[in-house]
Amino acid sequence: MPHSSDSSDSSSFSQSPPPSKQDSSDDMRKVQRREKNRIAAQKSRLRQTQKADTLHLESEDLERQNAALRREIKQLTEEMKHFASMLSSHEPLCSILTSPPPPPEVLYATHSFHQPHISSPRFQH
Repeated sequence: MPHSSDSSDSSSFSQSPPPSKQDSSDDMRKVQRREKNRIAAQKSRLRQTQKADTLHLESEDLERQNAALRREIKQLTEEMKHFASMLSSHEPLCSILTSPPPPPEVLYATHSFHQPHISSPRFQH
């Protein structure tokens, strides 16, 4: 049987039913949710970038501190070697080490904290 070209038959296939208010409301919620999610993701990426930048600056600062402390260790090691050398050259000449120990009152009276024959390059100007 041949197909008739009835206009009511063809229009029912080509047109979709009119959108209901519920469908329109659901579409609006989807759009709003996507926009909200996009903004949240953008903020999250920004926070991650800021955190990485902060960690990078902190790392650089710690590297500088580490280098300064290593320089100080090197300087103090050299100073310790200097004092050890001075002590070893002084020991054979030291009357305190070669004689019996004097009574404590004599020991404290004869040795002040400032001894002019000992000098440190650290305290010289």
